[in-house]
Amino acid sequence: MQRNGGGVGAGSQPWVLRRVRLTWLSFMLFFILVFFPLIAHYYLTTIDEAGGPDKRIFGPRPGGELCEAKHVQDLCRIRESVSEELLQLEAKRQELNGEIARLNLRIEACKRSIDSAKQDLLQLKNVISQTEHSYKELMAQNQPKLSLPVRLLPDKDDPGLPPPKSARACRLRSCFDYARCPLTSGFPVYVYDTGSYPWGDYLDPLVKQAFVASVKSNIYITDNPSIACLYVVLVGELQEFPSSPLPSPSELEKQLKALPYWRSDGHNHLLVHLSRKSMTQNLLYNVSTGRAAVAQSTFLEQQYREGFDLVVSPLVHALSEPNFLEVPPQVPVKRKYLFTFQGERVESLRSSLQEAPPQSFEEEMEGDPPADYDDRIIGTLKAVQDSHLDQVLVEFTCKNPRPSFATEWALCGEREDRLEVLKASTFALVIAPGDGQLVASAGCGMRLFEALEVGAIPVVLGDHSKLPYHQLIRWSEAAIVVPKPRITELHFLLRSLSDNDLLAMRRQGRFLWETYFSTSENVLNTILASIRTSIQVPAAPIKEEPAQEIPHKAGKLAGTDANLADNGDLDLGPVETEPPYASPRFLRNFTYTAADTYRSWNRAPGPFHLFPHTPLDPVLPSEAKFLGSGTGFRPIGGGTGGSGKEFQAALGGNVPREQFTVVMLTYEREEVLMNSLERLNGLPYLNKVVVVWNSPKPPSDDLLWPDIGLPIVVVRTEKNSLNNRFLPWDAVETEAILSIDDDAHLRHDEIMFGFRVWREARDRIVGFPGRFHAWDVNHQSWLYNSNYSCELSMVLTGAAFFHKYYAYLYSYVMPQAIRDMVDEYINCEDIAMNFLVSHITRKPPIKVTSRWTFRCPGCPQALSHDDSHFHERHKCINFFVKVYGYMPLLYTQFRVDSVLFKTRLPHDKTKCFKFI
Repeated sequence: MQRNGGGVGAGSQPWVLRRVRLTWLSFMLFFILVFFPLIAHYYLTTIDEAGGPDKRIFGPRPGGELCEAKHVQDLCRIRESVSEELLQLEAKRQELNGEIARLNLRIEACKRSIDSAKQDLLQLKNVISQTEHSYKELMAQNQPKLSLPVRLLPDKDDPGLPPPKSARACRLRSCFDYARCPLTSGFPVYVYDTGSYPWGDYLDPLVKQAFVASVKSNIYITDNPSIACLYVVLVGELQEFPSSPLPSPSELEKQLKALPYWRSDGHNHLLVHLSRKSMTQNLLYNVSTGRAAVAQSTFLEQQYREGFDLVVSPLVHALSEPNFLEVPPQVPVKRKYLFTFQGERVESLRSSLQEAPPQSFEEEMEGDPPADYDDRIIGTLKAVQDSHLDQVLVEFTCKNPRPSFATEWALCGEREDRLEVLKASTFALVIAPGDGQLVASAGCGMRLFEALEVGAIPVVLGDHSKLPYHQLIRWSEAAIVVPKPRITELHFLLRSLSDNDLLAMRRQGRFLWETYFSTSENVLNTILASIRTSIQVPAAPIKEEPAQEIPHKAGKLAGTDANLADNGDLDLGPVETEPPYASPRFLRNFTYTAADTYRSWNRAPGPFHLFPHTPLDPVLPSEAKFLGSGTGFRPIGGGTGGSGKEFQAALGGNVPREQFTVVMLTYEREEVLMNSLERLNGLPYLNKVVVVWNSPKPPSDDLLWPDIGLPIVVVRTEKNSLNNRFLPWDAVETEAILSIDDDAHLRHDEIMFGFRVWREARDRIVGFPGRFHAWDVNHQSWLYNSNYSCELSMVLTGAAFFHKYYAYLYSYVMPQAIRDMVDEYINCEDIAMNFLVSHITRKPPIKVTSRWTFRCPGCPQALSHDDSHFHERHKCINFFVKVYGYMPLLYTQFRVDSVLFKTRLPHDKTKCFKFI
């Protein structure tokens, strides 16, 4: 047992020794392989650095000592040969790289040349197509251009017309000589001198002065009676003098026949009687006026000749101008009183109050209609007042009633007191005279005038009454006319009207008052316009602003800025190679007068002007352009439609082809202006550029203007005014105007898209930067806001399209107070234009593309960067609201992008615009 155990222990010891030796050998090898190279490297490096250049071991030795050995020399020759070959290969590589770069440049140039050639080819095809289309239109044109007819002057002897059957049978067809008023005559009017006839001394001095002043400013007045179409005689209002009684009817008739151009029967004469008082003489009653028409405020039924005589409004403001800023606002819609009436009927008034005991409102509603409706009106109105269902004010007795005709309701108190009551009234009752034979009276005309002046909606009780110019004015849009038997239903009727309807009627009443009744000049213009409209003679063309052109040198060839004109892969349309063509003018002279009578008389600006074109012209149905009425139309794809390429080749749309004019306002920023003009080079459908030079200093003599291939007209202005931007310059020959600031940056595709959108919304402002009006709750007023918003109500005219029609309205029709404030602040002209267009159309503007502001790096400081800029615009908005009487601006919550924007298309189709 011991031998076996000892044997085991002795056998394990050699194995342990062998393991120790292996470990030691491994350690020694590791030490030799790791540390010895490090120590040798350190030693050799130290020796090489300590010795001079001659004692270096590894460095180059002078004199080629290292290459003395033969094998070393071979290695050196090999190294030098390889180095030389490497240098040659590097040089060849660089040469090849340079050649490749040059070839790549040539390839890119060829690609650009090919693209340019494709664009030129496409443009040439479009121009050829346009030319062929124009040629076909000229060949197929079967309606020659009309020339003006020869104007026939009337014979001086004037043999006259066959007499009518009776004086009351006079109508225009039987008592008016149309031969004296050709369509192209211009409607010349001769006015008799008020001092040339016997009753001239009796004329009311205020009426006489106002009439003479209005005649002097009227464009139709002529001093040559031989060519006159109409002869006007002022016959009243007359003043009575105790020492000299008024002429009798027979004497007045003789004096009328003695007028030098009366020609026995007075045809083409108009006898005008203007009333300043509620009680005025019916001077021409029982006077045979022959074929002369009568214009006055008071008519009896047997005296009035329907369609021939005129019911006119009283002359309230004879020489004084009404202060529009004192007119109460149109909102809130409902006022303190639901309706008011103050008046006294002298005859049968007291008896009507004593005959029957007071009745309740319900009893009045169930009662039988009395024989005298005026008595029933009194009882019903008093019952409504006593019921306290609504706050009303009715008074049937006056302290100082104004004189009036029998059965007519006399006015109570002074005019100022009546206006204060009407300012607090939603409705104003106008009760027609009880005598049905009195179809029009100065008293009712005065009540109507005062109600419209302060925004109380007139309620005329008596459908037999003739309101002023009722043949032309649609009174149902501004007043409520009900028969007297419906007096018991009147309260229910007035309560049933919505706020929208009330405000629309109040706004229309304000338009009628301002346009036709407010001043003596408006009264005379309205009288003449009604006669002119009845005989279908067009109005005089509205004037245009003559452009005094500043000579300038055009020698700088315009280039193309790729960054600003990057329009994608598509051409934007044919650049017109033919001379720029103007929009057709005055195509609807006769139809505007004869066919659009009610629209021209019942919508702003009224019938006093003839416009070359308007944004409200009717549009043809789509098939008409293919069935005989296709002159000027350029359908997309010839009518088959299409995407990008076909779209860019034609304007399409619902109206014939046209161009637009750029109007650019500038002030002493020549470099900025030149850059802006240069960016317009190559812009399709551009007719010309009108630069409004707003500075008193002329342009520099050495200034070279860019040659953009189109006329650039530089217009001199009389003064530095932002209103000059919207003057209707005669140099602008297109309907479309692109108003743009000299520092506004727009790409060509943005301009073209805006132009196409405007063609579909011609009555609105279409532009880029949007703004809105915000309500200030703390101050109960309006604020101008330029922050990013999901609603907008204005588009700044620093980059916007609008119709030239609005330039006429802005300069000649819009209240002067607004233009004065623009000049005072040198600000707000864009807000004023937005107010005007929204007031006319009752529509908001249209914003196109996502652009909200413009950036002009390096431009001089603009007026809009001043701190006072926004404060002034706040004041402007609130002032304009006061002038208009309400806030015309309307909100919109969308902007316009092109049809195929963000639409996935097949590979063979292209978008209308790449970035829009």
